[in-house]
Amino acid sequence: MKKGKIILVGAGPGGKGLLTLRGLEALEGADTVVYDRLVSEEILSLIPSAAERIDVGKTSGSHPVPQSRINEILVEKAREGRTVVRLKGGDPFVFGRGGEELDLPAQEGIPFEVVPGVTSAVAALSYAGIPVTNRGMASSFHVVTGHQKGDSPLSIPFEALAGTGGTLVFLMGVGSLGELTRGLMAAGMDPETPAAAVENGARPSQRKVVSTLAQLKEDADKIALHSPAVIAVGKVCTLSNRYDWWEKRPLHGRTILVGRSASASPKVLDQLTALGAEVVDLPLIRTEPFSGPIPSEALEGGWLTFSSKVGVQSFFTRLMDMGLDARALGKVKIAAVGEATALRLREYGVIADLVPQQFDGVHLAGALLDRTEPFDLVTLCGAAVGSEELEATLTAAGRTVRRIPLYRTVPLPLREPELVEKSLRAGACVAFTSGSMVRSFAASLPGADFGGVTAFCIGAKTAAAAEEAGFIPVVADQGTFDGLVEKILGFFGES
Repeated sequence: MKKGKIILVGAGPGGKGLLTLRGLEALEGADTVVYDRLVSEEILSLIPSAAERIDVGKTSGSHPVPQSRINEILVEKAREGRTVVRLKGGDPFVFGRGGEELDLPAQEGIPFEVVPGVTSAVAALSYAGIPVTNRGMASSFHVVTGHQKGDSPLSIPFEALAGTGGTLVFLMGVGSLGELTRGLMAAGMDPETPAAAVENGARPSQRKVVSTLAQLKEDADKIALHSPAVIAVGKVCTLSNRYDWWEKRPLHGRTILVGRSASASPKVLDQLTALGAEVVDLPLIRTEPFSGPIPSEALEGGWLTFSSKVGVQSFFTRLMDMGLDARALGKVKIAAVGEATALRLREYGVIADLVPQQFDGVHLAGALLDRTEPFDLVTLCGAAVGSEELEATLTAAGRTVRRIPLYRTVPLPLREPELVEKSLRAGACVAFTSGSMVRSFAASLPGADFGGVTAFCIGAKTAAAAEEAGFIPVVADQGTFDGLVEKILGFFGES
């Protein structure tokens, strides 16, 4: 039986960019992952699908899984021979009870490892443009907990802290913010000392308030600041506006629900995240490829048209199952609906003869009519339910049209429809790359009113489906992922 092990991993304060490489390695090799509330969904998505997940998240005043039980779970799972990753926000040894969680494994002789994490005490402030040290302003910084166990009063040496001359950083101090500021002023700190609070630091939903020691509590209450938040006191807080970069990104503060195929690249998600948006990943469809040989007549002449990357992959999988490769296409010409599809063809050694300037079925049909004569054969390679408009246009012009169904599209229900509806009510917009995604999304929220929701669409057909569902459609100028992102940027830049 495999010997079990516990790996205590600091997940950092935000997305996967602040997770260490060793932390990622540990996650990828985990049999069981025990995680906290402050671990982001982006990092949780990195947990292997086969791994057991145990949520032991707790909030202030709410501990559904007591600390003692968490310690026992780690030991029990390790005794089963499992590699157990204990995933904690920030750094597990910076007010993270990391030591407490290793006491029992140490007593029981169970092997363990500690993977430090990026602490919010530094990272959240960095993302708000506040360096914890700065020459001429602060040569030291001091990290203090603003929360005591149970209902115990704060036990903080305010006099000592007030005299350090360094930056004071308080974690878990939102609930005691007034007591903290009063304590420092009572200890002799100037009420006009710069101060700041950063909520959800290093996350797309980050907010900050920069104020003075005397005014911080009132200003934080005005914006309903809540935990998790990091509080800073010191001259360095005046640098926030100068060095802020995170909240100056063009899509910061925007929430975008992005529909995609379950097997698709997360390119759009990554692009929008890099631009500052809070992106919600919505796998709305999956594709099921068909098997069987490619009809021999389709390889004898005429045109083969491809309408998607998944269609290209399915076609060549079936072709190679027949013992053939790209050389079998020597008698046909190839058309691709857009650049992405054309690039996928290149991966199989095929350069498309035709790619329309605008990437949709209407312009593909027009380009094909310019390149063909009546009775010429055009074989449409794509989804089982494809573009009727493309086929109708070609048929009406006298072309001989055949179809090779390569895959079918299956809708996927929303994983958390209540959270999606909450996001929409809070002003989120959506992005779709196909009509089937729109229909899947709408079917998961029966009776929902999308009348005030902006839907960014990759093409006219997608926009038509969005309008039919009740959205306000905005169509990308180019039917590509990059074109969709550019449209979103332009839309919010103008609003």
